[in-house]
Amino acid sequence: MFEGFCPETVDFLWGIRMNNNREWFLQHKKDYVNHLYEPMKALGKDLFQPFLDKSGSLLKVSRIYRDARMHHDLPYKESLWVCIRQDVDWWAENGCLFFEACPEGVSYGFVLWRPRPATMETMRKQWAAKPKEFLKLISDTEKATGIPITADTYKRPKEAPIPELAPFYSWKGNISCVVERPWSEDTFGPELGQQVLDFLTGLIPLYDYFNQFSV
Repeated sequence: MFEGFCPETVDFLWGIRMNNNREWFLQHKKDYVNHLYEPMKALGKDLFQPFLDKSGSLLKVSRIYRDARMHHDLPYKESLWVCIRQDVDWWAENGCLFFEACPEGVSYGFVLWRPRPATMETMRKQWAAKPKEFLKLISDTEKATGIPITADTYKRPKEAPIPELAPFYSWKGNISCVVERPWSEDTFGPELGQQVLDFLTGLIPLYDYFNQFSV
């Protein structure tokens, strides 16, 4: 069970940013394990409860060691995350629900980072065929969460069949509904876990909708 992060969590995150080398990390590895990695694993288990019966769902907990495909040349990452996603080869092409901790604070929500152009075209066809269904999903999600759904856009938007769909026909990737919070007393302690769980649970319809287009 998640018991919360603490000021020592933040100290370690700032420490690894300012001292991104093996010597410093080894001296503070216990801080990493006790105050960041183990709490993150516990939080992930709690967040995954609504997905235990959803076929194909995976829980992933990142590690501090750099991924050469995604990050800078320094040996360690400056953040740690958990994500819930489908069992696919490359997560960036599919929607995921996530929580991340970095030196400045925490963020959590839904992101579909790099969908293939063909996938976006399939989505647009579905939106054109069933616009009311899609527009209601967007409206319901934004009302429930109080957070707008945003995306990276084309410089030259695709032509939409109806005006209501025009903003979404410009989408090309990084489709997101995300909360960002600075570290404070409100982000320490077990209450954070329930807040994140409630928010991500509210995003399940959005997550399910976009993942129906997964390839």
